Amino acid sequence: MKKAILATKVGMTQIFNEDGVLVPVTVLQAGPCVVTQVKTEENDGYKAVQVGFVDKREKLVNKPLKGHFDKAGVAYKRFVREFRFDNAEDYSVKDEIKADIFAAGDKIDATAVSKGKGFQGAIKRHGQSRGPMAHGSKYHRHAGSNGACSDPSKVFKGKKMPGHMGSKQVTVQNLEIVKVDVENNLLLVKGAVPGPKKSLVTIKETVKA
Repeated sequence: MKKAILATKVGMTQIFNEDGVLVPVTVLQAGPCVVTQVKTEENDGYKAVQVGFVDKREKLVNKPLKGHFDKAGVAYKRFVREFRFDNAEDYSVKDEIKADIFAAGDKIDATAVSKGKGFQGAIKRHGQSRGPMAHGSKYHRHAGSNGACSDPSKVFKGKKMPGHMGSKQVTVQNLEIVKVDVENNLLLVKGAVPGPKKSLVTIKETVKA
């Protein structure tokens, strides 16, 4: 991997491309990310670049992180992540990673925590079918049978049942960057990106190019 950045989701809109075709896009505020540490095989056993994103007030930073940021000489950051770049040795502390590392037409993978839906039934959560809606049915939106009775005398793990929906880490692969606003550090990505507005999104060059 050679290109990656942290971003926050601004929202969705639509633009016209050069052919006059309407394209739905997700707007991402990508960077600037500051390099807080460069890891090497000699010291850490692997090569990686640690970056910080979004400024944070000093009173909200705990002592270990405060010492880490002070040692690097960078401002306190809300999000800290590592990227295993192939060219990690080319980076140094205090370097900035901005949206201009990407260009229009690049394919990326976007990772974020999906929107939380709370506790949901089997119909909404798993797409199961409902029963007859007549008054005498008395079976409308229940999950149905859970399994056999005396044998195996249990419900198998993985059974599709009501429960907590959403709020899981999701990666959408092979998304296309439609436009890059270098001045404002904005990426316009074709289609939908997981997560609500203002959520953290990790952008990496796609692994399935």
